[in-house]
Amino acid sequence: MTPSISIWPLLAILISLCGAIPILLSNRQPNLRESWTILIALLKLMIVASLLPGVLYGEGYIFTIAEVLPGVPIELRVDALGILFALVASFLWLFTSIYSIGYMRALNEHAQTRYFASFAVAISSTLGIAFAGNLLTMYLFYEMLSLSTYPLVTHEQNAEARASGRKYLTYILGTSIGLALPAMLITYATAGTLDFTAGGILTGKASPELLALLLVLFLFGFAKAGLIPFHGWLPAAMVAPTPVSSFLHGVAVVKAGVFSIFRVVFHILGPETLQSANLNVVITTVASITLLVASLIALTQDSMKRRLAYSTVGQLSYMVLGAGMISAVGRLGGVMHLAMHAFGKITLFFCAGAIYVASKKKYISQMDGLGRRMPITFLAFFLGSLSIIGMPPLGGFISKWNLVIGTVDGGQYVLLIVLLVSSLLNAAYFLPIVYRAFFADAPAGEETGWKEAPLFCLVPLCLTALGSMLLFFFHDTLLNLAQMAVGIAP
Repeated sequence: MTPSISIWPLLAILISLCGAIPILLSNRQPNLRESWTILIALLKLMIVASLLPGVLYGEGYIFTIAEVLPGVPIELRVDALGILFALVASFLWLFTSIYSIGYMRALNEHAQTRYFASFAVAISSTLGIAFAGNLLTMYLFYEMLSLSTYPLVTHEQNAEARASGRKYLTYILGTSIGLALPAMLITYATAGTLDFTAGGILTGKASPELLALLLVLFLFGFAKAGLIPFHGWLPAAMVAPTPVSSFLHGVAVVKAGVFSIFRVVFHILGPETLQSANLNVVITTVASITLLVASLIALTQDSMKRRLAYSTVGQLSYMVLGAGMISAVGRLGGVMHLAMHAFGKITLFFCAGAIYVASKKKYISQMDGLGRRMPITFLAFFLGSLSIIGMPPLGGFISKWNLVIGTVDGGQYVLLIVLLVSSLLNAAYFLPIVYRAFFADAPAGEETGWKEAPLFCLVPLCLTALGSMLLFFFHDTLLNLAQMAVGIAP
């Protein structure tokens, strides 16, 4: 079915981009500034949700902004894969905005206006990536996301933040300009187009050697996906305020990297083309190594945010691993994990921030007995952990189950072992935190009594934890979108 021409995808992007202006103008009125933030988040979510029915009915939407190269316009196109990513990002941005109010005010953070304005531009960039109709459009918004998140990563404006910011841009911009951009130019010269097309645009047009080169350039060029050895930016970026870590480095930035790899594998190179050249092994090998190594490193981290960061590096590789599987069910699991991980991981980051706000503790070794003072926060942390591990009745079980079935369907039993071992490692680095919090003796002289974070921090983490559980039971819409994205008839 031919997509309908619609300006709504553009409006979904512009609402928060233009919304940064009233946020900046409300610098001296914090209540008004944050009201603008919440209103913009609600409007963005409503616009994105309004596009969902058309996509589910197989219609889709398209809007051409301008043509900059022959046959390569800056174009927006809403399909199943894009709307899935956009829904997750816009939905969780609303909760992050609410959480940010509680966190930033409780800690009396500086430059809050710049913070909220930068966040608004970043979510616009994220939706631009989700709705990009071709590789050029996606690349432009990808770079826009890199630049708009720099002020958030360096928010503290101290030496550590500036060093982390330089590392962040070096990894993210260096790889995209040095690797992804040349790959895009080679693709255009070979195929004559950069449009996202089901099954890929290089079938019969590129030799196995050229396909291998392009695959490697794209895999590492989109370094936001955190594949080893280009993962170092992610732990370094944990210097940012926790709401930044929770959303941008748990949902938007890292998922933009994985989403870009999905687009390349599904709609530029083509899964069948890669399999015929036996190049899917490259994807699964890189993802497996990253997954296991990152999980082992996570075990050694005492800083809560750094443990979560290395966990994210590993979890992103579940998605990339799915993209490289022979079975379409495995690819389905990879796409589903984009949504399931987002809910689980944002819950964990929210909890880490709430713990810091309430107790000023950021190291796991300091959290003995803290769960008895913050039972709601640590219960939410437990639920988020179970989702990341892949235990029922949490949403992460659904995506990991499909990944496991995909390994069996495709006869990729080594990947099955990788999945099972990594899930055990997930449990090994998360569950001891919960045990220490609830069952270990608190340090002598430790303050006792109930002391949760402010409601603006507490309510969002409870709702995202509940969301992780509800996705186990009510995931039909996400499943239908993921099936459409990988070419499985719903």
